[in-house]
Formats: sequence, C-alpha cells, structure tokens
Amino acid sequence: MSEWLDSLTTWLAANPEWLGLAIFLIACIECLAIAGIIVPGTILMFTVAVLAGNGALTLWQTLLLAYCGGLLGDALSYGIGRYFHQDIRRLPGLRHHPEWLAGAEVYFQRYGVASLLVGRYIGPLRPMLPMVAGMLNMPLGRFIAVSMLAAAGWSVAYLLPGWATGAALRLPLPEGFWPQAAAVAGGIAVVLLVSVQSSLREQRRASLISAGLSLAMLIGLFIGWPLLVQLDQGLLALVQEQRNHSLDNLMVLITRIGDFHTQLAAAILLCLLLLLVRQWRALLFAGGAMLGTALANGTLKAFFGRSRPDVLLEPLSSFSFPSGHSSAAFAFFLVLGILAGRGQPARLRLTWLLLAALPATAIALTRVYLGVHWPSDIIAGALLASGFCALSLAISQWKTPLPALSAKVWGLILPASLGLLGAIATWQFSEGVLLYRY
Repeated sequence: MSEWLDSLTTWLAANPEWLGLAIFLIACIECLAIAGIIVPGTILMFTVAVLAGNGALTLWQTLLLAYCGGLLGDALSYGIGRYFHQDIRRLPGLRHHPEWLAGAEVYFQRYGVASLLVGRYIGPLRPMLPMVAGMLNMPLGRFIAVSMLAAAGWSVAYLLPGWATGAALRLPLPEGFWPQAAAVAGGIAVVLLVSVQSSLREQRRASLISAGLSLAMLIGLFIGWPLLVQLDQGLLALVQEQRNHSLDNLMVLITRIGDFHTQLAAAILLCLLLLLVRQWRALLFAGGAMLGTALANGTLKAFFGRSRPDVLLEPLSSFSFPSGHSSAAFAFFLVLGILAGRGQPARLRLTWLLLAALPATAIALTRVYLGVHWPSDIIAGALLASGFCALSLAISQWKTPLPALSAKVWGLILPASLGLLGAIATWQFSEGVLLYRY
C-alpha cells in the first residue's frame, strides 16, 4: 500500500494539472458506500491536500473540490440504498461483511438525522450511513439538506490541515517558525490525546484532567507568547495570502456571530430555555462555562495589553490576548456539544465535541483572516473556553453524571439558539456595522 501511495503522490506532484480531479475523486470514494471502508481515503486526502497547498491549488479550490466530491459520494450511496432497499445485503462485499451494514443501520435508527452529521467523522460509518438512509427511505429533500451541511464541515476538517502543511512548506517563513510551530502543536496534541484517552477509558475525573491540561497550556502560552513572534507572523502571512475580496463580506458575517453582544444574547437565551424546561444541572453547567469564560477573558485583557496585527487601517483596542471572539464562540458551541453528548458512548461524545468545534473554529479563523488577531490569540481563546467548559462540567457532575436532554428539549434549544445567532449577525451585517477597514 505504501509503494502504491508513494507512486501516486510522485505522479501527482509531476502532473499537478490532475490534482483537482484527484481531490474530487478521492473525496467521492471516501464517502462512497463499501469503497470508503476499503480505500484509505483519509491518508490519501491528507496527501493530496499537502500537494495542493504546495502551490497547485488555492485553499478555496481545494475545499470546494472535496466538498463536491463528498456530496457526489453521498448521493451515489443514497441512490444505491434507495434502489436496492433490503436486497442491498446481497451486494458483493456486504455478503461477507454484514457487520458493516448492521452497525450503520443500528446507528441510523437510533440517532436519525443526527447520525448523518456526527457519523461523518467516524471512519467505518461515514460511507455506509447515506446508503442506509436511502435503504430506509429517508426523504430525499431532508437527506440533501443534511448532506450539504455535513459535507461542508467534513471537507474543512479533513482538507485544511493537509493544505496548511503544504502551504507552510512552500512559503519563505520566518526563521524559527518550525520549532515554535512544533512546540505549540506538540502541546495542543498532548492536551487532546490525554483528554481523549481519559474520556475513552471513562475515567471518573476525565473532565478535571481536560480542564487542568487546557488551562496549563493556556498559562504556558500566556508566559511564552513573546517567543512565538515568528509563528504568529508566519501563520498570519499564510492566511493573508488567501485573502479574496469576494470572500471578505462572508468572513465579516461569520465573525459577527462571535461578537460580544451576539454571544451574550445567545448565552442568555440558552440559559433561559434551560431554566424554562427546568434542566437545573444543565443550566448550572452552561451558565458556569460561559460566564466563567467571559469573566476570565475580561480579566486577562484588563491586565494584559498586546498590539494587534498591522493589517487594519484603523486598529481596534490593543487588548487582543486572548481573543474574545474565539473564547466566546468555543464556550457556546462546546456547551452545546457537551450537552448533546450526554448519555451517549464516549466515542460519540467526542464526535459531538468535534462537530461543535467546527463553527467555533470558523469564527476564530475569521479573526486571523481579517487581521484582527494573531493566531496565538485565537488558540489562547479556544484553550480558555475548553478549560472552563471542562471545569464547569466536572463541578456539575461531581457526584452523578449530567443527564441527557430529551429530543423535545433539543427541538426547542437548538433552533432558537442558532436562529438567534444567525439573525443578529445578519442584522448587524445588513446595518453596515463593519469596523474592519483595509
């Protein structure tokens, strides 16, 4: 397999004109029933994304090709399931591996639409769930809407790391960039790996472990940020290289979701809804996580000033560390992700957290795109929110686990909270409240 992968990589590097088609086809196969299990699509996607970031394709071209390929794979899988129905069990591959279909079928019947969103990030389930949705006659319109949403987050999560790696290898980055990048990436990796392992092992104090590691990493970043100048400058240059005038308005709209007043309104609404449905412990957790993050962010900024990047013509206040947008967005969405995972197996809880982190990451990255924050600012904001979310969860379930919210409660909370975020951000954008001039 490694020889075949090396040959493909070498050929694509020598023939970059075929790279776009390769990304499209690999993404399609990765999401195609049965084939997605057999072919090592994740490794292939990272490899071709590195080649794309090395100058062959822009980030937006890479993500769009992967997105369209994933949609096609979903559509073909759904069509196969819809055409064959229960006879699909007789297809080659499934006759000898009935567990592939059985696992996806149980997962889909248990979680419904949510399975298509969450299962997108679980390797063996990703290519099988769309086929099961077709086999069980999920309405086509609903499937298309869910698939379009799921494929967007999936393409970013699976292609962005590889593309960024390729671009970083190509650019003339400042001296010292790679040691600093390795130190920060290594620290984040330790936090994630230990947190994930403690959760998978169902350790009683897993939340406290995650909180301690996140806050320890934040303290290290707080102390060592003067030594990360090359890393910040290099990553900012990498992002600014992808600036596109046609995308500026979209980025401003996304960043508005993380504005203080928008996040405050969403947090208040979420807490009021939890109060209305008498979910006291969930209210304690959500309120503690979001209020603790906000107070800690304000305290750090009150005692610590840091100059923002020189991208803006009219700079905002000098208080940029940690990023308020990043901390607020991660706090809100991680709270939703943690609540969504209550009462479910560890792997599914972690997948919900990954899914919740995607919109928060998008908001945080817009701050770098718009030149409002340094990359270390948004990393610090994410660590701050993660630490307080984990700490609040540990306190709220000190004696007994936090119970799961019912589907009826979610039917009230999720549309109201996300709808409010979108409505306020759109209103601010349409009113022309744009502070970002270049």
